[in-house]
Amino acid sequence: MPPHDQTRQASGLARVWDPFVRLFHWSLVTSFVVAYLSHEGGLSAIHHWAGYAAGALVLMRLLWGVVGTPYARFSQFVRHPAVILAYLRDIATGREARYIGHNPAGGAMVVALMLGMLATALTGWMETTDAYYGIAWVQILHSLCAHGLLLLVLMHLAGVLLASRRHGESLILAMITGKKRAPGPEDVG
Repeated sequence: MPPHDQTRQASGLARVWDPFVRLFHWSLVTSFVVAYLSHEGGLSAIHHWAGYAAGALVLMRLLWGVVGTPYARFSQFVRHPAVILAYLRDIATGREARYIGHNPAGGAMVVALMLGMLATALTGWMETTDAYYGIAWVQILHSLCAHGLLLLVLMHLAGVLLASRRHGESLILAMITGKKRAPGPEDVG
């Protein structure tokens, strides 16, 4: 039986995002916002701890991506670049399929966001070490990573809103409740 058939419920909803994924997601959102907003004005301790929290969250999510529930696993949503490009073409023509888990573009964004967050956390940590404290290129790289991450977050939000509109379901609500509309025959598990 395919995984999405096992998730069907009488209510017409499917369990997709497990509690760990949802808690990770909203904790990462919070830590990023706190870190981004506290980078100036004497809030360096808050900025550092929010950045460390973000880095630790991503490391835990990497582990959960291997051993977690079916829709949390990287094997479910990390796809070949050709599949991602084909899906983006389908979005442009309004013919993209509805996915129960992450669609190919969403899966690519998850990977990009996690890599961006790790790069931002790593370069931020480097700035606190004796070897790299006050080194201009590390400060510039950290700033570029943080601003690039903000751009990815905005693109992610745009994609979530577009997919929610196109498929008639709130992906934001799904990331709160863990449930999406049960799959139909044309949906991809």
